[in-house]
Amino acid sequence: MAKPPLTLYLAAPRGFCAGVDRAIKIVEMAIGKWGAPVYVRHEIVHNKYVVDGLREKGAVFVEELDECPADRPVIFSAHGVPKAVPAAAEARNMIYVDATCPLVSKVHIEAARHSENGLQMVMIGHAGHPETLGTMGQLPEGEVLLVETVADVAKVAPRDPEKLAFITQTTLSVDDTAGIVAALKARFPAIVGPHKEDICYATTNRQESVKAMAPKCDAILVIGAPNSSNSRRLVEVGRTAGCDYAQLVQRAGDIDWRALDGIGSIGITAGASAPEVLVNEVIDAFEERYDLTVERVETAIENVEFKVPRVLREPA
Repeated sequence: MAKPPLTLYLAAPRGFCAGVDRAIKIVEMAIGKWGAPVYVRHEIVHNKYVVDGLREKGAVFVEELDECPADRPVIFSAHGVPKAVPAAAEARNMIYVDATCPLVSKVHIEAARHSENGLQMVMIGHAGHPETLGTMGQLPEGEVLLVETVADVAKVAPRDPEKLAFITQTTLSVDDTAGIVAALKARFPAIVGPHKEDICYATTNRQESVKAMAPKCDAILVIGAPNSSNSRRLVEVGRTAGCDYAQLVQRAGDIDWRALDGIGSIGITAGASAPEVLVNEVIDAFEERYDLTVERVETAIENVEFKVPRVLREPA
């Protein structure tokens, strides 16, 4: 029986960003240098396939530092940690490696600089997300006010409306964040913004690719984890950009084939913590069922690379 035709639009760029690639390398190099087990506070990146693979190599994932023995190395996830966490590790004389994405660290440095200049911070981010917790934890309690929506801006109660700065989580929707920033500037005209956009290049590029792809697609699948902020934003961007059926799947086994019955085109992308092996798995699953034509939708070329910490490049 002949397979039905299907055009598969493949977003580029997609998948791993430089910060995720660096964080995974840090765990692998730490295991190579110090042997297993190496402890990791929080999931190193938000992807079950990646975490399971590192666990098999000797990584032990925990939620809090007090779950780690003092005589084994611990790695802090790519999302960043509050200042209290490395301080606690130092108090226990632990070996620790900070895998915080350099672009998240940039936001931490910004927050500290503004605070030193007497400004209270407003953070645009998602409550409870590890990156938000890590960034807010760079400053004393009360020094960072969190807003998640435009409506939240009206509820902000700063010490001094003339002495404010804003920062953002790096994995937000570019368009949604622009609306919140506009509301902040309208209410607090003196508010100071970052010198350079806090939303990272990878988040922006993946969203732009989905925007370009969405009008051509009957459906879009975003490969990523449910707790991955940037992956969930790609689903929202796809729907807003004109594709009503945009869904998050962790891998090929999660695809709802009945919901896709009768489609003529599908868009495929992957969040910044999803490996290319899962993209290929999804493409193979479509190839089994359809007479596939694959077209790339490329909106940017990425060549960013971050170095791993010096401690991992030195002899044991």
